Amino acid sequence: MKHIVDLAKNRGFVFQGSEIYGGLANTWDYGPLGSLLKENLKNLWIREFVQRRPDMVLLDAAILMNPNVWVASGHVGGFSDPLIDDKNTKERFRADKLMEALFMEREEKGTSREQQQKDYASKYGINNLVPESWTPEQQFAFMIGEKVENPNTKKPGDWTEIRKFNLMFKTSQGVTEDSSAMVYLRPETAQGIFVDFPNIVRTCRRRVPFGVAQVGKAFRNEITPGNFIFRTREFEQMEIEFFCEPWTQLEWHEKWKVDCKKFLMDTVGIKESNLRFREHEKDELSHYSDGTFDIEYDFPSIGFSELQGIASRTDFDLKAHMTESKQDMSYFDPVNNTKFVPYVIEPSIGLTRLFLATLCDAYDTVKEEDGNDRIVLRLKPEVAPVKIAVLPLVKKLNEKAEEVFQMLSKHFMTWYDETGSIGKRYARFDEIGTPWCVTIDFDNTLEKDMVTIRHRDTMEQETVAIEALVKYFQTALNS
Repeated sequence: MKHIVDLAKNRGFVFQGSEIYGGLANTWDYGPLGSLLKENLKNLWIREFVQRRPDMVLLDAAILMNPNVWVASGHVGGFSDPLIDDKNTKERFRADKLMEALFMEREEKGTSREQQQKDYASKYGINNLVPESWTPEQQFAFMIGEKVENPNTKKPGDWTEIRKFNLMFKTSQGVTEDSSAMVYLRPETAQGIFVDFPNIVRTCRRRVPFGVAQVGKAFRNEITPGNFIFRTREFEQMEIEFFCEPWTQLEWHEKWKVDCKKFLMDTVGIKESNLRFREHEKDELSHYSDGTFDIEYDFPSIGFSELQGIASRTDFDLKAHMTESKQDMSYFDPVNNTKFVPYVIEPSIGLTRLFLATLCDAYDTVKEEDGNDRIVLRLKPEVAPVKIAVLPLVKKLNEKAEEVFQMLSKHFMTWYDETGSIGKRYARFDEIGTPWCVTIDFDNTLEKDMVTIRHRDTMEQETVAIEALVKYFQTALNS
């Protein structure tokens, strides 16, 4: 992970937020390359799940919503993390994350998770290794019984009992700060889709089954964020709420599992060996779910952790809002002349977490003749922030190189670079994942009106006529 963080900071993918003022804990700015990469992932997701499907529409709901939305959804009463304090240091941690770190440490030392579960079952009355699903009493007993260490002191903590802490950020709307003006920053994007369900049905002429997709910011006051951008307080989600007839949800659940994994592998280019499904145990399921699968990615230094969740949410959300708002959230099928509250399948993925997985998966090193390692970011061309680099061999060729740049930049994200030796420029663009470099030279360009295209992954070179460049790259990107 350290290599990923160094690359991200040094090449303009991710910067520390407010860095000149010492930063603000766990806030990150997406730099010139990071912004482009994030937009590419977002646009590919919209293309795959909205543009190419007749049963999907797109929504962009407000971040600030009526506080009763979060009462109905259960977030005001139950959206909390288990917190524990070390009385020795006065530090506060998420208990479940400390326990998960212990599981991983013991697994790395040779005790499998299956064996750990057997060892702990009789001692603590648990039947899985998902602390989030345990009672606070079981979590506390485990922390004390296993002498869980404070990660900062590397010594067993003097732990307090577990307490619950609500994760929603509060703010005030209007000019006063009394409780009547209190609103929340949304902790998820899903509820905007649910409250707009009647409007979408009325205006978009979609029949159930159909889905609504949304990309947007969400905010959670995480106590122990970390691992670079893996867990942050401000993040972007890409969520779908797919509405279907009751009792068809498990069939749709299976279909969405296939489609989501296919997107990660075929569109984004993530290796199948780094992905796996994990089904939630019955006592781990959210109160609204009758089945949830996570797609986990094998993050460096973290291990397999959630990248995407695919939940069957039943009809909980629409019924909850119907009860709270006193508005009819049911759906009338004009063909079958039936009325029902749809069930919902929710594929949800963190855009910023997908960003991190994409960087990790594409990161590669190549051993050079001098023994040094050269970094190559093997991003799929559609994902790469910069598609083409235009490089004049020497500055005397700048005028012609700028003409080529102007032509290509109308169609593709193209960068121009004239500084340094051609070998060092190739290496720089390999490191940021640019799939093609276009070199302007004397013999081919000035005499034959051709350029040399150098391929990132193979380092092979070929000459192509300038007039054919746009079509060449369009074909390459669509292949």
